[in-house]
Amino acid sequence: MKIAHKIATALFTVSLLATAGCASTPTKEGTGEFVDDSVVTTKVKAAIFNEPTLKTTEINVETFKGTVQLSGFVSQPADVAKAGEVARSVKGVMSVKNDIRVK
Repeated sequence: MKIAHKIATALFTVSLLATAGCASTPTKEGTGEFVDDSVVTTKVKAAIFNEPTLKTTEINVETFKGTVQLSGFVSQPADVAKAGEVARSVKGVMSVKNDIRVK
């Protein structure tokens, strides 16, 4: 009976450590958040690519904990605002930091 108790304690400890390793911190995403952010990034990139008024491939998209950061270059000032609008319209986007510059 003592061996079963020690094995159960060891399994509990290992599972606790494994779970803690996947937890998020203020500067690091958890596993689930990373997957969610990857999906949001892909959706925002697709939305920007499919927007007919944005004729550029020089817009970069990164997502961290639901906050999308846009960077890169466009040819017209109106495109900066449009890219931000498109990003905000994507489901899962909490906020947008728009750092796009006009060439």
